[in-house]
This record gives sequence, C-alpha cells and structure tokens, in this order.
Amino acid sequence: MKKNDSSVISRKILVIEDESLYLKLLHDQLMQNGLAVIEATDGKKGLAMAKLHHPDLILLDIRMPGMDGMTVLNELRKDEYGKSVKIIMLTNLEPDDAILQKVIKDQPSFYLVKSDIKLAELIGKIKQLLAD
Repeated sequence: MKKNDSSVISRKILVIEDESLYLKLLHDQLMQNGLAVIEATDGKKGLAMAKLHHPDLILLDIRMPGMDGMTVLNELRKDEYGKSVKIIMLTNLEPDDAILQKVIKDQPSFYLVKSDIKLAELIGKIKQLLAD
C-alpha cells in the first residue's frame, strides 16, 4: 500500500451553525479548499460531533438552539481533546464586555462577527490556523 502524501490528507473542519444558508455557504467554500466538512445545526449535536470526530478546527456559532456556542466552548475546554482544539467563534452579535469576558476565559483562536468578515478572509484565517 502506498503511503499518503501529507499534503493530500484532508483536514477535518466541524461547522456548528444553525443558519442553513450560511452553513451551506461555509460547507461549499471549505470543500472547494480541500477540507473535509462535518456539520451540526445545534450546540448539543456539535459538542457530540466534536468529541466523536476530533476535527482539526471548529467553526462555532454563538447563538443556537438547544445549547449555545459559549456553553459548547466551555464544555469542550473541559475535555482532553477540547483543551487544545482550534476554535473560531462566529456570531451576529457585536461583542460586549460580558460576552468578551466569557470568550477570553475559554480562549478561542478567533472571535469574528459574521457581518464584519468576508468569506475569503475567514478561509484565510482557517488556513492560517491549520498551518500552525
């Protein structure tokens, strides 16, 4: 059996997002950039998927049904795998002091407001994190 070239091995991205149009857009862009995509439409399912699949990076929405992204982030950081997984928080919320204090405590890689970042910039940040 031929050994795989490490540059060909696809990195896994878990997208936890409840907005179906945005989820599809992210899915398509990530796939076009050679990344394997796992999806969850709420926090509870997303947390389970993260613990099961151990993706290389997680895109995590803050406002979701069932379990919000802040709770998912907090729960992930309690898990051995979750302590070091790279996470990009995505939100429609402008950060206020209370939100930022919670975010800083659990140390996501980035906190991004969806309306403030272009998709190409987000893909660039993902590639940057995966290269580290």
